[in-house]
Amino acid sequence: MSRRRALAVVARAAVALGVPVWLAALGGCAGAGAAAGAGTGRDWITESDEPQARKRARTRLELAVGYFEQGQTTVALDEVKQAIQIDPTYAAAFNLRGLIYTQLRDLRLAEESFQQALRLDARDGDTWHNLGWMYCQDGRHAPAFDAFRRALEAPGYRSAARTWMALGVCQVRAGQPEPGERSLQRAFELDPGNPVVLYNLALLLHQRGDSERARFYIRRLNNSELANAESLWLGIKIENRLQNREAALQLGEQLKRRFPASREAGSYERGAFHE
Repeated sequence: MSRRRALAVVARAAVALGVPVWLAALGGCAGAGAAAGAGTGRDWITESDEPQARKRARTRLELAVGYFEQGQTTVALDEVKQAIQIDPTYAAAFNLRGLIYTQLRDLRLAEESFQQALRLDARDGDTWHNLGWMYCQDGRHAPAFDAFRRALEAPGYRSAARTWMALGVCQVRAGQPEPGERSLQRAFELDPGNPVVLYNLALLLHQRGDSERARFYIRRLNNSELANAESLWLGIKIENRLQNREAALQLGEQLKRRFPASREAGSYERGAFHE
């Protein structure tokens, strides 16, 4: 999967600190996503000497992952249900079912799905991560933090940057900006090009009044191909606060040229820098 496509999937589960995230640049959802970054299942699916039932279920799950990545959640859910019917011991299918129900905002069924996946495979970091993000979306911050910790402690877990990112966003949502910043900084160390991490760090620092440091992160993002209307507008507000009028003007011209119909372009035209 390409980085852009992977980040589009991440955006299905990630939410910025009070701001809609990356719908333009990444074409996803939840952005932060993102998930805040959700494991969708492809990493779990491996060829091996499997029983026939597992092979058939895996084929269904591969189809479900493809539909989910394309935003066809209802079709994806149908495929997952068939995978589970074929092989009710397939933890990955319950994990993806939980992710789909999270997307559909049916958090009760999402939690049931993730818990069943963990009963079948208690060491799967992707499931712990997805359960943590579901808890965070439901405002259950303490169990969310615990689930993220379990993901990070899972043997062989390969998506630590994604989980540190989600943990940081969740901590800020819970009114814990300092731990949130530390978690986002850890995510940045592991994945310095992640736009959700860059945006949320810049936003957090800007809101705290540390605009010099905020500028470091937002410039990294706005100098990349993943800049969008939200990131450009945040960059304008940061440069404006730092009284760097020339840089703010350049970003404003870019915002108007690239995203003329965006809400952010309208705010820029009104000079609404403090909204």
